[in-house]
Amino acid sequence: MTISIVGIGLIGGSLALDLKKRSFADTIIGVDLNVQHQNIAKLCGIVDDTCSLEEAVSRSEIILLCTPVDTNCKLIPEILDMISGTTKVVSDMGSTKRSIAEAAEYHPARGRFVAAHPMAGTEFSGPLAAIGKLFDYKPVIICDPEMSDKDALEVTENLFKVLNMRITYMNSAVHDVHVAYVSHISHITSFSLALSVLEKEHFEENILTLAGGGFDSTVRLAKSNAETWAPIFTENAFFLLEAIDTYIDKMNLFRKYIAEKNLDGLKALMDEANKIRKILN
Repeated sequence: MTISIVGIGLIGGSLALDLKKRSFADTIIGVDLNVQHQNIAKLCGIVDDTCSLEEAVSRSEIILLCTPVDTNCKLIPEILDMISGTTKVVSDMGSTKRSIAEAAEYHPARGRFVAAHPMAGTEFSGPLAAIGKLFDYKPVIICDPEMSDKDALEVTENLFKVLNMRITYMNSAVHDVHVAYVSHISHITSFSLALSVLEKEHFEENILTLAGGGFDSTVRLAKSNAETWAPIFTENAFFLLEAIDTYIDKMNLFRKYIAEKNLDGLKALMDEANKIRKILN
């Protein structure tokens, strides 16, 4: 099998490594507008070949979109045009699903598209960030499975099973609500904390000296690529704004109790927050 990966960054590169190593694919073709990314991916053996999108689609049985979510939305109708009338399958790995579902909804070849979101990643980007086993035992959400042809869905499910992922199914709009609260707000929080610290701490040595494990783990996501995350925030703006408003309400409640030196109020908030341990453990 030949698989094309459009966007050879962390997600695309990591997919390429494991799909080839686990013999799901014989040949991996990389497509990327960044020539340096193409060269690095080929030099490091992440992909076997690089070429244009049109050539890659014509040579492949599966096309995986790993570009920013707004680019995925622009590409999906074009790729569906190319694969219409064939048994080829296209899937996207984007963190938002409603917009791409709408972009593909009325296309005659809609059945060849499987919308997916592997819940895996790191704060790093580019082909050099690609790592093996990134997806092992992580969840993957397949959205609107009833809209995909049975064989296309089965091929995509098999791909994720080879990656040892746990498959869940959701409606695309419901998916975007949940990721706004569970994933996207975490990145907003991390970016905001980094900006707050950088605004007040003008000396790098103070940050390095005083930053403990808590700060490091909370601000880690602020290293994430803006080219990837800005489109995610705008594509999921409706639900993300709701999540931000909820977060601000909780922050204001902490502010109120701290200003009042209300120990009981603070303890009650933290005890309630501690319930997340039962879920995550």
